[in-house]
Amino acid sequence: MGYLDWVLPFLIVLSVLIFVHELGHYLVARWCGVRVEVFSIGFGKELFGWTDRAATRWKVSAVPLGGYVKMYGEETFGDSAEAATGGDAAPTAEDSFKNKSLGRRAAIVSAGPLANILFALAVLLGLFSVVGAPAPLAVVGSVQPGSAAAEASLAVGDVILAIDDEEIRWFEDVRRIVNVHPGEKLQFAIRRGDAELTLAATPRPTEQAEGGTTRLVGLLGIRPDLTKIGYEDLSLPQAASAAIGQTWGLATQIFDTLASIVQGNRPLDELGGPIRIAQLSGKVAQDGAISLLYFMAALSVNLALINLLPIPVLDGGHLLLYGIEAVTRRPLNKRIVEYAFRAGIVFVVGLMLLATWNDLKSLQVIEFFRRLVS
Repeated sequence: MGYLDWVLPFLIVLSVLIFVHELGHYLVARWCGVRVEVFSIGFGKELFGWTDRAATRWKVSAVPLGGYVKMYGEETFGDSAEAATGGDAAPTAEDSFKNKSLGRRAAIVSAGPLANILFALAVLLGLFSVVGAPAPLAVVGSVQPGSAAAEASLAVGDVILAIDDEEIRWFEDVRRIVNVHPGEKLQFAIRRGDAELTLAATPRPTEQAEGGTTRLVGLLGIRPDLTKIGYEDLSLPQAASAAIGQTWGLATQIFDTLASIVQGNRPLDELGGPIRIAQLSGKVAQDGAISLLYFMAALSVNLALINLLPIPVLDGGHLLLYGIEAVTRRPLNKRIVEYAFRAGIVFVVGLMLLATWNDLKSLQVIEFFRRLVS
């Protein structure tokens, strides 16, 4: 896959997620009576755009690595003021973001990440309702040496058709049956290539901790082939439950990963930037629209949670400062806020540079230039 194959999927995925995020800010800002001057997808020079009747300039800019909503009365800390012209009336103090209550400002800031979470839920609900929930098929992906499966001669690539005459389709069914039959011989009907075989395997009795107690379960010693995925039909309530569970799982996975990196349990080179996202976008797009939608849902949750980190310039940083303002019951010193935001910019830019460096290393670009000069 060439570099150009990444570009279009990457731009589509990123533009949609940025639009959703900024639309959340925009809609709640308008609902709170704030005048929105600019809605931009991308940064830098405007490529094209238009001004609506509410005097909001909607535009697409040259650098497609983010976006923003510029509200009337919003602090810019030295950035050039940017406003649309036109509209029915000049802005007033009531239209200003900074004159809104602390609760309304917090609601506007929170709306971007919330929009990304709702987008992920909606996409997953739609996919689970229409296509079904992805689940590993009952195909053996690996066999642990010395395990019950190895002793029974189960092999990678075997398709498990039935266990003791109970038909099997999903790998989870294999796990469910094996777990409740520790030490009992089970008959496995499998397909290996074009042949169908019957093998006997006895799951190893193993004590497993659960809720402060231990119980005896059976273990076979196999893992699924995660390249062999099917879609399990779900009812609407099941699809809603699965969408919520999947979104929650994505959120906890992101926090666990970040915590492990901060604690030093995982290397910093696992941090990926725009180049790696572009790579993944291209690869996932080749697998079809369903895979691309799942990827967008996961990335949307990622974008929401990253924005909620308590770092000034991110939405979470704004909310942190609003929290301090709520506790102290007075506006924060503008100079302190400005320094906090400048420090936040330095941190975020540094993080982006580190992520981009990791991307370049993964593509072996750094090694290429080392070879040129050595």
